[in-house]
Amino acid sequence: MTLRILPLLAALLFACTLQAQQPDPPRFPDDQVAAMLDSLARKSYLSRLPRQPQRQGNKFHYAPDSVPRPDAVVMEARLARLNSQSPFDLVYNNDVQAYINLYTLRKRASVEKMLALSQLYYPMFEQQLDKYNLPLELRHLAVIESALNPSATSKAGARGLWQFMYTTGKMYDLEVTSYVDERCDPYKSTQAACEYLKALYGMFGDWQMVLAAYNSGPGTVNRAIRRAGGGKKTYWEIRPFLPLETQGYVPAFIAANYVMNYHAEHNLFSTLPRKTFLDVDTVAVKQQLTFAQIEAVLGVPVDELQFLNPMYKLGVIPQSLNEPYKLVLPAAKVGNFIANEEEIYNYIKKDSTLAADTYVQVKKVHTVKKGEQISSIARKYKCTVADIRAWNSLKSNTLRPGQKLVIYTPVKSPATAAPETTAQTPPAGNAQTAPPAQQTTTTGNTTAKPAGTFTYYTIKSGDNLWKIAQKHGTTVEELKKLNGFGANYKLYAGQKIKVKKN
Repeated sequence: MTLRILPLLAALLFACTLQAQQPDPPRFPDDQVAAMLDSLARKSYLSRLPRQPQRQGNKFHYAPDSVPRPDAVVMEARLARLNSQSPFDLVYNNDVQAYINLYTLRKRASVEKMLALSQLYYPMFEQQLDKYNLPLELRHLAVIESALNPSATSKAGARGLWQFMYTTGKMYDLEVTSYVDERCDPYKSTQAACEYLKALYGMFGDWQMVLAAYNSGPGTVNRAIRRAGGGKKTYWEIRPFLPLETQGYVPAFIAANYVMNYHAEHNLFSTLPRKTFLDVDTVAVKQQLTFAQIEAVLGVPVDELQFLNPMYKLGVIPQSLNEPYKLVLPAAKVGNFIANEEEIYNYIKKDSTLAADTYVQVKKVHTVKKGEQISSIARKYKCTVADIRAWNSLKSNTLRPGQKLVIYTPVKSPATAAPETTAQTPPAGNAQTAPPAQQTTTTGNTTAKPAGTFTYYTIKSGDNLWKIAQKHGTTVEELKKLNGFGANYKLYAGQKIKVKKN
């Protein structure tokens, strides 16, 4: 009997030994930090960054596909070097290691985008942190809050680089209206974050406790202090009494400090940044402007304006009765804006004088060339990325060389134009429904027959599609088809839409 039990005991002991050798699973496998990293992958503007990162500074001569896995002792020593020059307690433990793995193994592509974004935002963060006499390490707080995504939104409704809730944002004078959400304003939200962090340090006098309070609120931290008892007032002492997310928050911050300082040691390098801090500047806007107007006059794509100015929710910069709103532009375009300021303000008015002219909507078939992007094609044909996606039922902005795209572009009809045709722009998701007589298959950019005639109408306050349809003797459905409106279309004052020429 004993002889038969011995092999079972040996097998059980061997299994226990194997289990002991396996690292503990991370306690925070897919929390808000991971969700924010994933948000970068869904951001269309960032998706057009080059996929191959710049490999400057590859002092270790890693192959492009190499994924280094340094020993825990090495990583602990690196953190010790950072800790020796920091007011934060940058310790190494299993939870910190779990977040280092998240950054250096699971979310490598997102980290390389963050490294690019840091070239735009970190210098501004550092200026503000220095102004408020705060530790510069706090620039990495935006990494765990938003993954440096200026329009990031949490499940709880917090927004922006520093993830302000509505009420906290209002406490620090961040304006939220139908047009503007200053929680997404990189500069103003950074200023508010500095004020909030300084106030929290005044409450707790300990930077780890400040981080915990920033995540869960000072009331939650004070309750944890009371539950811990015994005069315990440091983060690591009260940590078991904090919410699970806050228990992972400081380890995530420590890991962010590590990866943003030692990314090259893990073969992580910045994707080519679209803009660095020195590549952008701001101008004051004196009258209401739309991104479409700015694009038409300055040639800055709407999606780039949206990325640089995420605080304007509808692509409209409203007129302010107090301090003018700011517009962030590529630095090379600031001089053009100042020189053409009146032309930009008057663009709608000037363009409305053409409203009586007749335009013919012409169908073209564009063949995508190598290296061509959907935004550059939209600029070429004076339409939007959303138009091209709707006309061709595209689910993303990704294109492949040789792909055929249907484009509808307005051409001013000459006085001797042929009789009007009745076909109209196909609706979103149904780009191939034009009548066969007007279908023209080409291998280049050859135009087809007119797909309909129309004029432009400028949206006024209080307008809706039903009112516009009644005024122009058409239907809501025809207006939607002509303008490629999907189910979630929006109208705003100053917007120009197409109406059928009677």
